[in-house]
Amino acid sequence: MTVHKALTIAGSDSGGGAGIQADLKTFQELGSYGMSVVTAVTAQNTLGVHGVYPVSIEGIVKQMDAIGQDLEPHALKTGMLHSGEVIIAVSERIHHYGWKNLVVDPVMIAKGGAKLLQDEAVIALKEQLIPLAAVITPNLPEAEVITGIKINTLDDRKDAAKILIEMGAKSVVIKGGHANDDQVIDLFYDGESFEEMISPRIDTRHTHGTGCTFSAAVAAQLANGVDTKEAVMSGKAFIRAAIENPLGIGNGHGPTNHWAYNKKTMGESK
Repeated sequence: MTVHKALTIAGSDSGGGAGIQADLKTFQELGSYGMSVVTAVTAQNTLGVHGVYPVSIEGIVKQMDAIGQDLEPHALKTGMLHSGEVIIAVSERIHHYGWKNLVVDPVMIAKGGAKLLQDEAVIALKEQLIPLAAVITPNLPEAEVITGIKINTLDDRKDAAKILIEMGAKSVVIKGGHANDDQVIDLFYDGESFEEMISPRIDTRHTHGTGCTFSAAVAAQLANGVDTKEAVMSGKAFIRAAIENPLGIGNGHGPTNHWAYNKKTMGESK
């Protein structure tokens, strides 16, 4: 039996809704063996980020080497990489081990507004990490920062996607959750054709960790051998179910429901 392995390189969320906690839950739900490299510890709950405590470069590299020397991942994702030094070190180790199927979630701002990516890190992101990406999954504000263009229309999103491909990513998903439309339009681009993934907007405050969870679902499916477009579509279905069936916990931006997708799938199969 082949055990499909997925690795997350990201920060820890003490509240469990985002970061490596969300990633590992998602990997498990989608049948991939989850592994983690912790880049920072955050003191965090549904009300916001109350402290960020970075792991040393040596500590991050040692974790990656431990994985690379024994448990080669079939896919991996990056989340919170808080400095240019971290991005460079992580990119170097990914290149060193030849790891494929990298999903880059360019985490820059937490739901509560706290800044999670330093300004100088954006250059390293563009020059070092994006060229290694099989998929990059920015939301609209992140896509604006990375590409340097203002995004108001669907054509703007397409232009941003093209720029990200030019930076070296093999495919792009520009998430539309931050727009003010009645529908959410997530735009997929593989360098050849665009695919608009449209769904009704859900009125809920329980959206903490949606970006982490979506990118983790894509990584899990890539680890499982699914092709990129299908993995993205599956990731969309996974996060859709997670948002539609909120847990209703916490006094702020509550977490999504990581087991909702499988419960829905099992219900439909009966």
